[in-house]
Amino acid sequence: MAVVVGLTGGIGSGKSTVANRFAAKGIDIIDADVIAREVVAPGSDGLAAIVARFGAPALTPDGSLDRAWLRERVFSHPDDKQWLDNLLHPMIRQRMIQACAQASSAYCLLVVPLLVENNLTSLAQRVLVVDVDEQTQIARTLARDHVSEQQVHAILAAQASRSQRLAVADDVIDNTQTEAELDRQVDALHHTYLTLATQANVDP
Repeated sequence: MAVVVGLTGGIGSGKSTVANRFAAKGIDIIDADVIAREVVAPGSDGLAAIVARFGAPALTPDGSLDRAWLRERVFSHPDDKQWLDNLLHPMIRQRMIQACAQASSAYCLLVVPLLVENNLTSLAQRVLVVDVDEQTQIARTLARDHVSEQQVHAILAAQASRSQRLAVADDVIDNTQTEAELDRQVDALHHTYLTLATQANVDP
């Protein structure tokens, strides 16, 4: 089984940018956000359970999950949010474990935005945090998502703090530097992870 590196970071930190650089080196990427969409896709057990609880309002006209409706529903009904978390989190966790077990590269990158918040660090042998200061997070998110600064602050408040993420990090990428410096950091960590993977295969 491949060594699993858990990649996380706050909103606007550049997790996807970093993950894409590792992918370009042939490393398998397991993305929790992609899996979260798969477990509620049309025909899935997850979507069937949601419809059984909430009925037709949870669906769009084409039969897929109405994410906007569900987001509003769980925001105003904490018991529904708890039910939804209890339904989906185990499904997502199991899919992530399966995907990591099937990885074919020497190590794989498990990209989980809420790795710290959802206590998922145990799924990885190493935790890599993509780190930027809060002002950079705010500026990047405003430019990318076209949301209000108030909304960005609300998202930041709901996520783990910068210090909480750094406290669990084995490795840190400073993503406030130049593209060349980012490449240098990724190259160095890629070498480190390949070495760890080799050691794991020799001494399982």
